[in-house]
Amino acid sequence: MRTVSGPTGRVVIVGAGLGGLACALHLAGAGREVTVVEQAAVPGGRAGRLAVGGYEFDTGPAVLTMPELIDEALAAVDESMADWLDLSPVDPAYRAYFPDGSTLDVLSHTARMAGEISRVCGAREADGYLRFVEYTRRLWRLQRRDFIERNFDSPADLVTANLLRLALAGGFRRLSGKVNEFFHDPRTRRVFSFQAMYAGLAPHDALALYAVIAYLDTVAGVYFPRGGVHAVPRALAGAAEKHGVQFRYGTRVSYVDVRAGRAAGVVTTDGERIPADVVVLNPDLPVAYRDLLPATPRRVRRLRHSPSAAVLHVGSTQRYRRIAHHNIHFGRSWRGTFDEVIRRGQLMSDPSLLVSNPTRADPSLAPAGREVYYVLAPVPNLAVSTMDWRGRLGREYAGELVATLEARGYYDFGAGIEVSHLVTPADWADLDMAAGTPFAAAHTLRQTGPFRPGNLHPGLSNVVFVGSGTQPGVGVPMVLISGKLAAQRVTG
Repeated sequence: MRTVSGPTGRVVIVGAGLGGLACALHLAGAGREVTVVEQAAVPGGRAGRLAVGGYEFDTGPAVLTMPELIDEALAAVDESMADWLDLSPVDPAYRAYFPDGSTLDVLSHTARMAGEISRVCGAREADGYLRFVEYTRRLWRLQRRDFIERNFDSPADLVTANLLRLALAGGFRRLSGKVNEFFHDPRTRRVFSFQAMYAGLAPHDALALYAVIAYLDTVAGVYFPRGGVHAVPRALAGAAEKHGVQFRYGTRVSYVDVRAGRAAGVVTTDGERIPADVVVLNPDLPVAYRDLLPATPRRVRRLRHSPSAAVLHVGSTQRYRRIAHHNIHFGRSWRGTFDEVIRRGQLMSDPSLLVSNPTRADPSLAPAGREVYYVLAPVPNLAVSTMDWRGRLGREYAGELVATLEARGYYDFGAGIEVSHLVTPADWADLDMAAGTPFAAAHTLRQTGPFRPGNLHPGLSNVVFVGSGTQPGVGVPMVLISGKLAAQRVTG
């Protein structure tokens, strides 16, 4: 494994996102002097917080899996997650709603889930589910050590015994085809393959190895921290500060100070120079290259980006007793929906939506007797669409989402709205996310593993990248792992 050359005692991390925070904890635990420079007033990056009219909204991830990775980052400085977060399992992990009016609860308890599938879809589907669980559990074991929690320097690093095992397990086939080997009902096929969108691809384009996302979501379990997902970066930052990491909030970095082929520190927009032996960059990787570094490699300029999302945050007087914490509402269209968003750059004509209701787990996120709703709709990114989200479209789309929810059983949803805030691709772009997407580069074969932009700068040997744009990729678990991998580039 290549590592940073020269001294590594002083590290400046630009950005207090989850990856930067995890990296800070691992570096502090290894005895490095760490300064985190963050342009916002609070930690979190994409896992931020919006407060409006007494309501508290998570602005980033709503679904949290693999909390043991949070514990691992805290353990780097001899802290325990139990002392920093009040975490509870979400049960069911999801409630899925289908166009025929049926529903399916997604349960992380395997035997209970088999019973639920048998009840809704029949015994054959339940048997397929049990085989799918064993398959995805095996995939996760094959991938985790050799392909996910590992730094790559070249494609040759892929060649391990597990690479052959992964190929023989069908990991390089298409996800939809592999899922269809276990399931025959279109409802279960959707529930266990829609996660491909998290990787920026349609199930018929994604590799089968990404079935591990379904494993983490539907088998390993979903969790929710009191205070919302934003409580996670607050906890990581608090523990880091306790152990000597210095935080500079409200400070924007203008550029990395490069001298004699090395980073010598960073310069803020106020003109202050902060010296460093190593610079770790947590902004979206293409934006970090574009705005902070001397040049952008051609392969970074040509990245294919994931679809974006429109997120409607709602504070409401309405409560719906039949919904769960996380709810997936599938439209009638399936393959066509992915093609609209990803290939044709169009809005979904028959939208599938994620609706989260976090006040079911933590009523303190809203005024007494009120509810918080997080409504996410996949939409095209700005690289494949010319939609003007800053104009009338943004205002109209919020109304369309409300109308869709009302048509799908959220009666009088619009009438109950006290506060609302729509986040669009234009807003993500304003937050320095390439192509206006919070999901970074898509996980195509050419943008996966060693083919994804590396976390060690190819020319500046003491500049390291962290976050979803580098290895291993997108999602809270992967970003936390990226923090550990980035720290390993520094510490060896």
